[in-house]
Amino acid sequence: MSDFDLVVTGRVVLTDRVLEDGYVAIRGGIVERVGSGPAPQAKAREDFGSSYVLPGAIDAQVHSKSQLNQEDFIWSTRAAAAGGVTTIVDMPYDAGFLVCTGDRVRQKIAEAGAQSRVDFALYGTIAPEDGARHIAGMVEAGVAAFKFSTFNTDPKRFPRIAPQVLYECFTEIGKHGLAAGVHNENDEMVRAAIAAVEASGITDYRAHGLSRPPVTETLAMAEVYELGAQAGCSAHVVHCSVGRGYDLCESYRRQGFDATVEACIHYLILDEENDVSRLGGKAKINPPIRPRAEVEKLWQHLAAGHVTVVSTDHVSWSENRKNDPEMLKNSSGVPGLEVLYALLLKGLTERRLDIRHAARLLAANPARLFRIGHRKGAIEPGRDADLVVMAHAPHRYDPAASGHNFVTWSPYAGIELPYRPVATYLRGEQIFDGTNVTAEAGNGRFVRPPRLAARAS
Repeated sequence: MSDFDLVVTGRVVLTDRVLEDGYVAIRGGIVERVGSGPAPQAKAREDFGSSYVLPGAIDAQVHSKSQLNQEDFIWSTRAAAAGGVTTIVDMPYDAGFLVCTGDRVRQKIAEAGAQSRVDFALYGTIAPEDGARHIAGMVEAGVAAFKFSTFNTDPKRFPRIAPQVLYECFTEIGKHGLAAGVHNENDEMVRAAIAAVEASGITDYRAHGLSRPPVTETLAMAEVYELGAQAGCSAHVVHCSVGRGYDLCESYRRQGFDATVEACIHYLILDEENDVSRLGGKAKINPPIRPRAEVEKLWQHLAAGHVTVVSTDHVSWSENRKNDPEMLKNSSGVPGLEVLYALLLKGLTERRLDIRHAARLLAANPARLFRIGHRKGAIEPGRDADLVVMAHAPHRYDPAASGHNFVTWSPYAGIELPYRPVATYLRGEQIFDGTNVTAEAGNGRFVRPPRLAARAS
């Protein structure tokens, strides 16, 4: 009798193939054997038949603490567990608390560790006046990447970092082998476009897209990738809504630079003419959701392998911050953790694309991006046994029905989804049974890259 703790069987999805009669054998929270055919003996066995067994998602962009007295890790990680997301990477722009020093990183680790139901990694950032001064301290504290913005959303909570300061920071980050992620909107051009929209008197859903035309996004992306190339730093664009941006990333990648790009799930599912027109402020996101023709360009890039990761950019604003009839007065961002996997599988299914894309875009590639592939990101021996089982169960999404979301609104409400999560495992333990999140607050662990010696200048 083997001493495997658990064997999970089903259609096991790896990055290079699908094991139609597959199994995952787990011991001590770690994947120890993956194969097909008769499964080995174990203390417990879960047979999921024709359902897909996929690697737990690593959501590369989550904002758990953007609004005071709102979601926090208690709820963001509950939604994550229910959606098959086993690791979240949380952003550093917390309300009233910019995560910009080693001490602040350690404080957030302690606070998140007491609340999280799934594992978590953290981005760090800087205060503009500090430059690169605290980069090394945040690396030592364990951040998985750094986040900056070329647009000044808020001078304290979400500040613009000037290109010369970005270059200084990129140079320092490159020494530590981590990636620099950037919010990609050119500040001057966006402000000019906003002024033009306001002068025109347009206030409905059209105002947002007009206030942030595609060139504001791609101009910022060119800056980010060139700074990365010159500084010797992995340059990552954290959301791209237009096909031209993926062309830019692919160009730098072919030149040999570590350039990467992220497609948030809303850019792949929603469009301006059908969804933003209907939802108004509840579909306001920066950069904006684009017309359907642009959405299909993103799917073409995804099919070609030009998308690095897919994320949610999850944030659960209170509804009163999303329902102003004047479009530009609404807060930007939407919740999505509970449906990230289901939405991506919907898009892949409708376009007859290989399900292995999901294993790469939601797990393997994020693990590489955040330098946590030694533990996360694949159903492989030696990795944490983080799994989600997706069953074919067509249903209409209702964000209020499950009870796992802090807010009951969603831009995805009413969307028909062909698959749903029926089980989530974190380090070999079931944390979602298809109905209930069974993981308690504090169950999650902080995940950090291995400590690497900094390169000399």
